[in-house]
Amino acid sequence: MLSFILSKLLWGVFAPGNALVLAVALGAVLLRTRRWRRAGRRLVTLAAVLLLLVMYTGVGALVAVPLENRFPRVEPEGRINGIIMLGGAVNPPITADRGDPSVNEAAERILGFADLVRRHPEAKAVFTGGSGRLLGQEYKEDVTARAALLQAGIPEDRVIYEAESRNTWENAVFSKEMVKPAPGDRWVLVTSAMHMPRSVGIFRQIGWEVIPYPVDYRTRHDAKPYLRFEFGQNLVILDDAVREWIGLTAYWLMGRTESLFPAP
Repeated sequence: MLSFILSKLLWGVFAPGNALVLAVALGAVLLRTRRWRRAGRRLVTLAAVLLLLVMYTGVGALVAVPLENRFPRVEPEGRINGIIMLGGAVNPPITADRGDPSVNEAAERILGFADLVRRHPEAKAVFTGGSGRLLGQEYKEDVTARAALLQAGIPEDRVIYEAESRNTWENAVFSKEMVKPAPGDRWVLVTSAMHMPRSVGIFRQIGWEVIPYPVDYRTRHDAKPYLRFEFGQNLVILDDAVREWIGLTAYWLMGRTESLFPAP
């Protein structure tokens, strides 16, 4: 519980976008002082330069592409025992407020999972995701996932739903306890390409070998640091990539992944 709370609080400060905004705000405050005015000017200048670099170039893609290229997608062949999708693709509070399933930029998880479920009727289908929010734990992802998958043509009783997990470690642990995969079973794991290395490392650590099925790509496989006039998207990609690199390091230090940068 403590690690979950700390991770949310620290990320709120050190996420690249948040950190740059806070640096500008701190610099503006220092500019109002006589003693720290020069430091404030330097801090505002540095933050502004970094913000322009992030928002106008592909630096975020450069940070993300090693993660997304780590596990190339291979279509599973033969009999599949199960398909599991990790949460993180839906917006439960908006769903609750609007009464319509709301998905986010990782919606390809829903589409990829639904496609695999249709193509492999022999396989168990599992969705795992409760709430990863520090506040608002009452908004569970399974409610939105059920509705979104139903719109995608997947009946509610076709999928087993796990709704108590708060992070990827708990996704894997709780799902394993629920479905009890047998040794040698072939399970396909569906999650965002950027998130796949950490996810595979966690599943391996708990003794559950999975077949990676990455979706939700955010970069080209040969990303270059050219000018990219996609300001908000560039910043989001950098935030997500930095979160994954920090997550890989933290989980490795906590013994929750089998290696620092899991490989095929």
